[in-house]
Amino acid sequence: MSGFASFGARAYASIGVETGVSTSSPHALILMLYDGALASLRRAQGCIQANDPAGKTQAVSRAARIIDEGLRASLDHKAGGDIAGQLNALYDYMCRRALQASIDNDGAVLEEVAQLLEGLRDAWASIEPKTQAAA
Repeated sequence: MSGFASFGARAYASIGVETGVSTSSPHALILMLYDGALASLRRAQGCIQANDPAGKTQAVSRAARIIDEGLRASLDHKAGGDIAGQLNALYDYMCRRALQASIDNDGAVLEEVAQLLEGLRDAWASIEPKTQAAA
């Protein structure tokens, strides 16, 4: 497993998701992180509607951890240059907005964060991973 793939697997496992991680490509790991964060944001929105503050807090915390400890931490600032810096700032913004939305019980702000993540996820999914030629 490459250095990035190993890091991605550790980051993903550290936030409580293990299924398929050890055999996934780095590209697939990032998709899993996006999907996990989106699922957590959707759960938080449902918890707001169901008046479940504990569930909301847990779901928002999980989404923020995935964004920060998974997506943000996996950025390669050296190779990614300006784009990595812009993504870093966007991930920071998303974490702050999600946490504030939890405090304010604001499902609309959680939806804003989810839409930002969906856009990034869709863009990432459209990228063809480079195939490694057999040595």
